[in-house]
Amino acid sequence: MLTPLLIMVREGFEAALIVAIVLAYLRRSGRMDMAGPVWIGVAAAGVIAAMVGVVIHLSVGTLAGPARLRAFALISAVAVVVLTWMVFWMRRQSARIKGELEGQLDHALAGGRAAYAVASVAFLAVLREGIEASLFMIAAATTAAGTIVVVGALLGLAIAAMLGWLVYTGGRRIPMRAFFKVTGLVLIVFAGGLLARVVLFEQADGDLGTVNNAVYNLTRYPWLTQSTEVGKFLAAMFGWDPRPSLEQVVAWLAYVIPVTLLFLRPPAVTARPAGERAPASA
Repeated sequence: MLTPLLIMVREGFEAALIVAIVLAYLRRSGRMDMAGPVWIGVAAAGVIAAMVGVVIHLSVGTLAGPARLRAFALISAVAVVVLTWMVFWMRRQSARIKGELEGQLDHALAGGRAAYAVASVAFLAVLREGIEASLFMIAAATTAAGTIVVVGALLGLAIAAMLGWLVYTGGRRIPMRAFFKVTGLVLIVFAGGLLARVVLFEQADGDLGTVNNAVYNLTRYPWLTQSTEVGKFLAAMFGWDPRPSLEQVVAWLAYVIPVTLLFLRPPAVTARPAGERAPASA
């Protein structure tokens, strides 16, 4: 349950943050008459994202044998790519997302079809996060029961909504950089686990061989296997396998170590031309 909860807190908070910024700006601009279109855009995006998730889930559910394993491998691989892109995108955007959104809203409010434009801003922002969340939930469901995934996702969504409300009311400051840094690291580990699972699925369906199919074997400890909740959580969150192949371990390490180092690397500072003075400090 913890894995889908953490994913939805992250994904849900990104969507809730955007909605909170939009509503706070409308309130500050005296245009709360546009709040209705915002919520319409949010609702429409949520419905479409849910439908995309259901269609993918039902499509995979009709498969069996190697075809099912290949579908799981493909979903997990796509999720790894999207997760990696999202982590680094939010790393760049977290400091300027507020200004960019307010610029879009200024343009929308100045246009002739303000309600439609404002709804579109909310719709597109939430739709992106919603489709990403649906994809990640399906990937997480490959190692956990559907009911557990749904319950964890709903709890995570509720927490994200509460955080978004705190941003909107301004009653409490949320350290955005710290939040996205911590959750970014969690998602990098999760993506590494997904990549290791891609290797597992490909080996299970016979498309990929192995040099060593048991780097270590801890199946004698039941609590480390997927027969227990602890084992299921470790598998879903970290890609844990009590009896992994060499290729699974290599895939996990080859992803997590360099991506983590790149994520933690300080942003590059643009060099100033010779003779140019730095701006005076406030």
